[in-house]
Amino acid sequence: MVGRRDEDELQQMLPLPEAVFHILVALADHERHGYALMQEVAALTNGRMRLRPGTLYAAIQRMLEQGLIVEVSPRGGDERRRTYRTTPRGRQLAIAETERLRALLAKARLAGFAPRRA
Repeated sequence: MVGRRDEDELQQMLPLPEAVFHILVALADHERHGYALMQEVAALTNGRMRLRPGTLYAAIQRMLEQGLIVEVSPRGGDERRRTYRTTPRGRQLAIAETERLRALLAKARLAGFAPRRA
């Protein structure tokens, strides 16, 4: 359960940088190493977003410091590759950002900027 203070802190982190949100989404289903994250983000965005190594690893470093992701030991994999997964805090922040985007889309629909649901 998220306390009020934690919830306020998460809300202050919004809106998320696009790269951070895509990394959290890419880690939603399972752990990934850096190169796999780059590939997954490209796939999730149909190639619209291609994270370069500098952007990816700078974002990863900030996300580690903020407690949004953690480094985990790879299972039977290459020990030289750093593998990451989301933390409960990271999941909560991704949910908060998803809700923010949902509300924004609802407003855009009302304004006629996006099609209404079929």
